Parts: sequence; structure tokens; C-alpha cells
Amino acid sequence: MSPGSTRHNVNVSGVFIGGDAPIVVQSMTNTDTADITATVAQVKLLHESGSELVRITVNNDEAARAVPHIIDQLDAEDCRVPVIGDFHFNGHKLLSQHDACARALAKYRINPGNVGHGKKRDKQFSEMIEIACRYDKPVRIGVNWGSLDQNLLANMLTRNANLADPLSLTMINRQAVIESALGSAAFAEEIGLPADHIVISCKMSRVPDLIDVYQTLAQRCQYALHLGLTEAGMGDPGVIASSAALAILLNQGIGDTIRVSLTPEPGATREREVKVAQQVLQSLGLRSFTPSVTACPGCGRTTSEYFQVLAKQIQQELDQSMPDWKHKFPGVESMQVAVMGCVVNGPGESKHANIGISLPGTGEQPVAPVYEDGRKTVTLKGDNIAGEFIDLVKNYVESHYSVD
Repeated sequence: MSPGSTRHNVNVSGVFIGGDAPIVVQSMTNTDTADITATVAQVKLLHESGSELVRITVNNDEAARAVPHIIDQLDAEDCRVPVIGDFHFNGHKLLSQHDACARALAKYRINPGNVGHGKKRDKQFSEMIEIACRYDKPVRIGVNWGSLDQNLLANMLTRNANLADPLSLTMINRQAVIESALGSAAFAEEIGLPADHIVISCKMSRVPDLIDVYQTLAQRCQYALHLGLTEAGMGDPGVIASSAALAILLNQGIGDTIRVSLTPEPGATREREVKVAQQVLQSLGLRSFTPSVTACPGCGRTTSEYFQVLAKQIQQELDQSMPDWKHKFPGVESMQVAVMGCVVNGPGESKHANIGISLPGTGEQPVAPVYEDGRKTVTLKGDNIAGEFIDLVKNYVESHYSVD
């Protein structure tokens, strides 16, 4: 298949992955799933931040027993986000022994590298797939190179060692995660799981590996693909590495759902990974989540910090308003606002935006022309330019995006 070809469309409790559906943002909790109150609170936070699917760990009996109560509580609080169960090592037992958990989850995530070893692997994998078939649940077959099927890897290394020109260990690792994912997906289909119930992922922790693996996957299968750089790290390095990898693949038409796996700062909440994923998609023009602010970086012509302060104020105002605006003003998420610091690019950028302001740079007249849809509508002066422009932005939203 070519990278841009249409993939199987997977229905996860009303959220569609693949086919012609928009690329879906997802995330994962880090609470103890057995703590129902904490898990419900974090699922809600992630969903309110923009996560369209949320995955939770199901690692023991207590967690499995908590799952239906978590989902009931989310429903009671009108949080309708599909919840995915993340299974490792003992998923076959948990799904078999906790029928309410198996029924309540919207999707199962299975790691073929740790579902079992030797003869147990196929049996335990089959048990999980059969339960998914019984309850009509989609499955993500999620391979991680940090927990790769060691038997598969050992066999590939042995064959490679006997070649006249053996491949590098890096290349063998890449091939192994691909073969694990595709082989497991084919086995799931043999058991009875339809192809449009399968999402596959091959998580790598290095950008070149991830790009190479998914480019190969896109050529070799039609399954919906989940993208994400695993163990990306904390702070800017994690954001940059994830953004670099995802942007390259998404720009090639590869990927149907994404997660940015960031290590949160100690004590911090987890919604930053959701915002980064949204910004990656928005910066590529693939989806719109919130009005964007174009602002110049500043130079010797903009020695005043005024445009920086105003740009920050505008962005904060937009972020705070979006929870209300997205219901009242459909389409506002695609609005573009420009806050520019001098006459060099100020008028031009402002004309290209829906609404923009060109603030005076060093030595310029102390006036700030405002442009709406390419036309200058007013020139602001005085000490309250920021407040007046924010009011103009709000008026623009009400006049251009209201459904009344």
C-alpha cells in the first residue's frame, strides 16, 4: 500500500480511527487504576484538555474490578470519552475472570512481546482475541522495542548471523518489531477479529527508528496506525523529539491516531502531552483545535516588550475562552490572530490573519492599526491598546462564528 492510501476504519465507541476520519489524539493516565476517584479525575482532565481516547492500566484484579465503576462514574459525570484497557503479562486472565471489565472497556491494548512465552504465547494471545471478538471490541496490537518478543528476536538474529552480509542490530530490531506487529495482526484475523477492529503500533524511542519502521508499515499493511515515540523524555527534549518524528510521518500521510508520551515534571498534571499532540496536528494543517496566534520573535526594531505581553494575553484569553466558544461558535478553532511588533511585517501578517494588530516598533508613530479579513478597520491609540484589541477579537468571534 502507498503511504497515503485509505486504511481500515476502526470504530472505538463512536470515535473513528483510520479511513477518512480525522487523526485522533489520545493519552494515558498514570493513576493507580484501583483508585477509582483519582482515575476518574485524571481521565476527565485529559478529556477536557482534548484527549479523544484515554488509556488506563489494567494490571491486577483490583484494577480490573475498578474499570466498570470508573466508566459508570464517567458516564454519570457526562464524560463520554472511550476508555482503553492496557494489558501486559496477565491480560488473558484478567479479561477472562472479570467479565464486567471486558464488557466496559472500549478497546483493548495487547503487547505481543509479553502476552506469554513459548507455547503459552499463542494460547494466551488467542484467549484475549476471542474475548475481543465475543464483545465486538477493537484491539491495538502495540509492539514496543523495549519489550520485544525475545523468541522472535533470537530467531531473527540467528538467521541474520548466517547471512553472507548480515544486517546491523539496529536494522534487525526494526524488522523484528514490524514482524511482531504484522504477524500478530494476521494471527488475530485468523482467530476471527476483523481487520477493521485492529490498530497496530510499533513504538520506538529513537526518531530515525520510528520513521523507518512506520514508513515500512505504511507500505505493507492497511491496518489503522497509532503513532508515538515511546519514552520520549521530559520537557523540551521530549517535546522536540516527539514533534520531529510525528511531523515527518504525518506530513507523509502516515498515522491515524497519535500520542505524545512525555514524562511529566514531578507533581505536574499530564495534559501537556495532549496539548503538544494537538499543536503538532494544527501546525501541519491537519486539524484545528484552538485559534492560533501569529507573533513575531522581535528584533532591534521592537525593543519594547509590549507586543510580547499582548501576544501572551491574547493566547491566554483564547485558551480560557475555548471551552465555552467551541460549543457556542463552531469553526472558531480555525481563526487566526496576528500580534506583530513593527511595520516591517506587521501590516502584511495582520492582513493574512482573520484579525490582526500591528503595534508600533522603535521610532514608529505610537499607533496600532487593526485589520479584519484583510481590511484596516480601526487604529488604536493610548494606554489601553491591549484591552481594546482583546474586545475587538471577542466581537469578531461573536459576529463571524455565531450560529444565531
